Amino acid sequence: MTESETAHAAGAASVRRAEDGRASVPVLEMRNIAKRFDATQALEDVSLTLYPGEIHALLGENGAGKSTLIKIMTGVHQPDRGEILLAGKPVTIRNAAESQRLGIAAIYQEPLLFPDLNVAENIFISHQDRGQVVGWREMFRDAEAILAKLGVALDVRSTARGLTLAAQQSVEIAKAISLNVKVLIMDEPTASLSAHEVAQLFKLVRDLSDQGVAILFVSHRMEEVFDIADKVTVFRDGQLISTRPRSEATPQNSITDMVGREMGLLQPRPPTPQGDLLLSVRGLGKEGVFEDVSFDLHRGEVLGFGGLIGAGRTDIGLALFGIEPATAGTIVLNGTEVTIRSPGESMGLGIAYVSEDRRQLGLSMPMSISANITLPTLRRYLNRFGLIRTAMERATAEAFRERLSIRTASVDLPVAKLSGGNQQKVMLSKWLNTKPSVLILDEPTRGIDVGAKAEVHTMIGELAAEGIGIILISSDLPEVLTMSDRLLVMREGRQMAIFDREDANQESVMTAAMGQEAASEGGVAA
Repeated sequence: MTESETAHAAGAASVRRAEDGRASVPVLEMRNIAKRFDATQALEDVSLTLYPGEIHALLGENGAGKSTLIKIMTGVHQPDRGEILLAGKPVTIRNAAESQRLGIAAIYQEPLLFPDLNVAENIFISHQDRGQVVGWREMFRDAEAILAKLGVALDVRSTARGLTLAAQQSVEIAKAISLNVKVLIMDEPTASLSAHEVAQLFKLVRDLSDQGVAILFVSHRMEEVFDIADKVTVFRDGQLISTRPRSEATPQNSITDMVGREMGLLQPRPPTPQGDLLLSVRGLGKEGVFEDVSFDLHRGEVLGFGGLIGAGRTDIGLALFGIEPATAGTIVLNGTEVTIRSPGESMGLGIAYVSEDRRQLGLSMPMSISANITLPTLRRYLNRFGLIRTAMERATAEAFRERLSIRTASVDLPVAKLSGGNQQKVMLSKWLNTKPSVLILDEPTRGIDVGAKAEVHTMIGELAAEGIGIILISSDLPEVLTMSDRLLVMREGRQMAIFDREDANQESVMTAAMGQEAASEGGVAA
């Protein structure tokens, strides 16, 4: 620990301790919080305690429940069960305004500033106690005083539009201080910052901590967590797994806590014989999004894409399908180098993409099942007068209904009438009807029940057995481990490793996804 870190830790400890040596009163307690969304138990009996002057890191995989807890703390969601205490007294946080009034503020990865308002206006935008007539001199003076307290030099009269991300984060912190913040939640605040900007932000965070503000720091960057945190809590599958002081927490035991769940009912997909090389990608990149991604995909192979949210997995899928074309690298399909600039070109080459958002990007909910299935290939179903041959369209839909076991009384029903699992099958049918050789599946089992998930997994195995090359993008780590022949791990737009099936496990994959040194010798670093 550096001298400055030691001093900070001692300062924070002194704030948290009363003179008689007992722990000070927590500024915020979340006790036995539970929250359910339909079939998903997002949080179950979760407790978290924040002390004045403490920097408390919260870790967890995608879907661990971190965001849900933050939304309960900031009034976006209400808990189904549990109790919230502020300075030892029970409170109910009904909305964001009430959260701010209680002294709880949140800063996110993308700052929420008004670009055409000046810095001072952005700092005091939430204040309703400054009167109907703006006292500009007073507001500018107060904004300068808050920024000076943070050691930040900004022109409070200039608009926010031209500020760097680091400066925008500083304005967000100043806004929180103007509201007399007691708890500051920082959700992935460094994701878009340079190393120098991160150092500046951390200085502000430590200063706030020394002033008695409790900080909840959510990050996937292990090196940052262990640089700044006084305490580390790990969530997994909506449950509290561990809370340790920094002296006892390590990157390795934190990762173990994050991925230590049982694989459940998932069974590894039986391997299928791999055919010829189908797709070869070298140095693929899109400026400012991802870079230098290289992999091969064979016929009959399932290549998994793992990594945390924002790692760039979906962006690669969008590039290969031409929705967001790559700006660098080469794509060789069936031995021929190709350029993909649009979904039409991609489909013409035999590539299909099943979106993670079936309601917004995958299906037309008011349209019938048959119309959705034939939509990408509609020209096949038009007669010489340009009218749809409905009998032919219905026959195609009926064939997929039987093949994929779509549960519906009629293929003429609107897709909106189906369950989530059956909607997913319709979306798969839609793209299988294009007869692809490469199928990109982006979160194919998100939001569907266990039974439907098992059916989708069976389907993936059958499609691979038919010789289709499949790219499986999934935030469900057990799913991508059990279904993939090989697994490519992404982190912040960079390829970290490719694991063969026998070398991939939850800990090695998550270690790579968190930017730590690969734990498995089988992982091939990018």
